[in-house]
Amino acid sequence: MPLFGSKGARPSDSVAAAKEPPTDSDSDNYINPEYNSKIVEKSSGVARIEALSSVLTLFDRIALYLSIFLVAYVYGLDGTLRYTYQTYATSSFGEHSLLATINVVRAVIAAAAQPTAGKIADVFGRMELVCVSVFFYTIGTIVQSTANNIEAFAAGAILYQFGYTMIILLVEIIIGDISSTRSRVFLSYIPATPFIINTWVSGDISSAVLKTTTWKWGIGMFAIIYPVCALPLIATLWTIDRRARKRGLNPHGTHKRSMSELAVHLFWRLDVVGIVLMIAVFALILVPLTLAGGSSSKWGTGHIIAPLVVGIICVPVFIFWEMRAPHPLVPFVLMKDRSVWSPMALALLLNFSWYMQGDYLYTTLIVAFDFSIKAATRVTSLYSFCSVLMGVFVGLIIFKVRRIKPFVIAGTCLFMVAFGLLIHYRGQPNSSGRSGVIGAEILLGIAGGLYPYPTQCSLQATLKHEHLAVMTGLYLATYNIGSALGNTVSGALWTQVLPSTLEKNLAGINDTLAALTYQDPFTQAALYPVGTPERDAIIQAYRHVQRLLTITGICLCVPIIAFALCLRNPKLNNKQTLAKDTHTTDHEGVNTTTPEVMYNKEKQINEENEVRG
Repeated sequence: MPLFGSKGARPSDSVAAAKEPPTDSDSDNYINPEYNSKIVEKSSGVARIEALSSVLTLFDRIALYLSIFLVAYVYGLDGTLRYTYQTYATSSFGEHSLLATINVVRAVIAAAAQPTAGKIADVFGRMELVCVSVFFYTIGTIVQSTANNIEAFAAGAILYQFGYTMIILLVEIIIGDISSTRSRVFLSYIPATPFIINTWVSGDISSAVLKTTTWKWGIGMFAIIYPVCALPLIATLWTIDRRARKRGLNPHGTHKRSMSELAVHLFWRLDVVGIVLMIAVFALILVPLTLAGGSSSKWGTGHIIAPLVVGIICVPVFIFWEMRAPHPLVPFVLMKDRSVWSPMALALLLNFSWYMQGDYLYTTLIVAFDFSIKAATRVTSLYSFCSVLMGVFVGLIIFKVRRIKPFVIAGTCLFMVAFGLLIHYRGQPNSSGRSGVIGAEILLGIAGGLYPYPTQCSLQATLKHEHLAVMTGLYLATYNIGSALGNTVSGALWTQVLPSTLEKNLAGINDTLAALTYQDPFTQAALYPVGTPERDAIIQAYRHVQRLLTITGICLCVPIIAFALCLRNPKLNNKQTLAKDTHTTDHEGVNTTTPEVMYNKEKQINEENEVRG
């Protein structure tokens, strides 16, 4: 159904207006207005945050940013430590090879939760989403910390991931709500700055916890810490909301509905069918790929083939549904513009490539490089540390120069160079090898400071405010889909290659050690120090697998650079968005492209179609 070019307008004019490309400066500054105006209904959550923004004082902004920093510090520290504890948890269950499977499940849940959380933030509000995050985060943490088997641990990881994903999205949405386009890259690093501290304290904390107790307490203590530290953010949002309501500015204006009407409304508004189909597609395709290998291949078994077939069938069903859903999880109309699809592709490929070296990095550092627990934890955090330092610096430069694209291109090129170093330094238990992998992780972090957050800002700057939450959620969803793909491929390589390589290298030395090392590498690494035939054979096996993983990662860097070149290069300003409205009038002088007119026209046409059958 055409939304532009009414009966009163000349056909030639309307066609020219729709097809004529904008000037170079305009085309780089904002998304095609035709796409931006397709989604015409402003949600109550968006209206509320705009009302809140209108009453914000300087003190409110400072309080919000400090509250965001506090909650980000806690979930950032927890995430770093949990990454380490998760490795020990799977080993304690004798299921270390399922580490990638758990990461895939978490990434799939995160991918589905991001756009869903964006919709929740739009429908209900930002403060409500924080409360939902606290609930899932706390319950998931409790379940994980009390788990006695891999199944319970994975269930807790899923619940925790819901809460973790929601709060990560929410802080980025709030910053996007109240910041200008030119300052957004710098301010977006507020929730990331805790990594500067956490990189150095996380190693001491994890080492101290594992020496005095187990991983269970290391995870469980955050069931208390996180809710307490989320209270200031909830209180700040509630205070501002209350002030706006007192001034009559806060439109809670949702129509009174019965419980059944509300359930139906939310069912369609949140696109529950789309969420279920998205989870089905990625879970049924990606998870079996990490389970099929191991010491005995299971590719021909029914529990591997069946979910793969069902998952593949769900792909066209998902696309068909999203093309026709009243409130689609994936707004395809906005995906037509390169200011949207190129950042999405970059987000996907960044995590895809990063997890090729990152999924089993900690294990490789302990076993193949012979790092201590503290040192290995710090090395795995170097990427976050360096990317934040570099990102804050780049954010200040972007505030001055008002351009993004050159930094993104430079970052993608450095990413490829870093993977080249990782291929060379992939498992040498000497000073040269350790220095090499540390240098590679630092360079990877510098590259990470140059393009992930600037790419997100590039996307947000071209969108209208009412599209900010759902599209930011979708951007972060593709980020997590990239994680799922990276976890899947790295897990598949690990489970397919490592067992046979260990058996080959240890043949004639210790025939029973291969299976033990595959299931619990940390115990075997402690039993056989560097220099023994057993440890040397194990190191060579790990070097071989790490080589395959990093080569795959560097191959992915080629399309990463290509998509960086496809980005727009907007000139940022002091407004919340660069998006512009197009204004078209009909023969009666009525603006036909305002949200209200377009919504009423679309509603009228839909009703006419229903009457016609």
